[in-house]
Amino acid sequence: MAEQAVTRYDVVIVGGGAAGLNAALMLGRARRDVLVIDGEEPRNAPAAHMHGFLSRDGAAPAELLAAGRREVTGYGVEIVAGQAVSAVPAGSGFAVELADGRRVSAKRLLLATGLRDELPDVPGVAERWGRDVLHCPYCHGWEFRDEPIGVLATSPMSVHQALLFRQWSDRITVLLNGSEPPTGEEAAKLAARGIEVVPEPVEGLEVVGDSLTGVRLSGGGVVPLRAVAVATRMVARSELAAGLGLEPAAHPSGGQHIPADGNGRTAVPGVWVAGNTGDLRATVIVAAAEGANAGAMINADLVEEETARAVANAPFSRAAENRTCEVAMGERRHGLLPDDASRASAAEWDQRYGGQDRLFSDDPNDVLVAEVAGMEPGQALDVGCGEGGDAIWLARQGWKVTATDISRVAVERGAAIAADSAAEVAANIAWARADLAVEHPPDSSFDLVNAQYFALKKERGEEPLRALLAAVAPGGTLLYVGHDISAFPPDAEFDPTEYVMPGHVAALLDDDWKVELDEIRPRTGEGKQDHPHDVVLRARRLR
Repeated sequence: MAEQAVTRYDVVIVGGGAAGLNAALMLGRARRDVLVIDGEEPRNAPAAHMHGFLSRDGAAPAELLAAGRREVTGYGVEIVAGQAVSAVPAGSGFAVELADGRRVSAKRLLLATGLRDELPDVPGVAERWGRDVLHCPYCHGWEFRDEPIGVLATSPMSVHQALLFRQWSDRITVLLNGSEPPTGEEAAKLAARGIEVVPEPVEGLEVVGDSLTGVRLSGGGVVPLRAVAVATRMVARSELAAGLGLEPAAHPSGGQHIPADGNGRTAVPGVWVAGNTGDLRATVIVAAAEGANAGAMINADLVEEETARAVANAPFSRAAENRTCEVAMGERRHGLLPDDASRASAAEWDQRYGGQDRLFSDDPNDVLVAEVAGMEPGQALDVGCGEGGDAIWLARQGWKVTATDISRVAVERGAAIAADSAAEVAANIAWARADLAVEHPPDSSFDLVNAQYFALKKERGEEPLRALLAAVAPGGTLLYVGHDISAFPPDAEFDPTEYVMPGHVAALLDDDWKVELDEIRPRTGEGKQDHPHDVVLRARRLR
């Protein structure tokens, strides 16, 4: 494929603030491959100091992030500065594209993208935001204690905000800015706490030097103030969430967030949120805690999935609960023998493989390389693996491979070749002598099921093919390749019409499948002239 290379991770975290970095810290310490994509636009960047964070009270926000980056990179976490422009489901994971064209994939995705504060359209407010135009009394109240503070009315929450700031100063003024005045109980509360209400529209802020001194009203008057509090409309940065099928929801505060459970797990499996993306009210320390919790939960989720797959792939039905024993003992294991047809077929193939040092080359099949090179590695089943050319190539790409063949000689030879290749390659392949016609792989367990020139006779019925389809996990791919029998030479050593071809498999695909490729393709390379064309079927299981 001519696509740009895709770098693969266990977890991609979008957002390099307190939530994203603390999640990365937990995952890095859990020995996960983690990438943090940092847009470098923290919500609290305008503020000189942050507060309410034990041991870091009064520190500059940038200092916390710099320390966090140092810590997480010490555990192997990668951080890249840039904007993630898209995130979509891909296979059993997710594909993320950055603005500069880089593409990465992940088994799990954490959105810690924060929120945007929508400010009122009052001249000077945006310029003073985070300095003496404030939103949180817990973040800024102490610094303006006993000073005159105005609360610019923007929503019903403004009365609540004024009552909170009253704890830090008895010189609080609600600036209605032309909005409806509070009535009933709310008016009584303001009056009881000595909070003045100014009805006129606000034209702008008064600034002397680099300090706020008051607000200018439409009638020309000025209300002397040292700070202005604003209840902003908080909106989670949800652009990436939309591409994943997640829509923002209304929050009780009046803004929008991405809903999730108490651990940050969203409605889309594999996608998590932390910090202000899901919790609009989270302060820095709360966001960091939510990131730590989400990181731990993501690791636990991956452990659970990996364990389930290991358990599912350990027994290949009755005949391969211990693949090492299976390869070593073949049909003698537990005294169990397959049926007569399977015995005869196994003996035939053992004789064929045993009659020469190598029956096939150690190169992977061209179609496999062409169709799988851009996929995210996961769990693969290589059926009819022979001497392991395809299985070893898949393992080199990072796949965890279960390689099966009816011939004990073939799988023993493949295991030996893999062991000679490299330890990390051999560790990624489990070899099993198995006859698909009588020994079925576990259901919904493989991201890729590969069958290249699989010699399955039609007389064995549909059950083996249905078992092969059932082994593909939702979102996974079936790649079934056979020779084009219309161009078969008349003097071929076997009758191709006796064997299952891709068309027979395609006929079994229902609405749970999407056929992505079904074509006749020329074969290239030395020694392939006898069978000049392949039939290639690639299908994705939808559910």
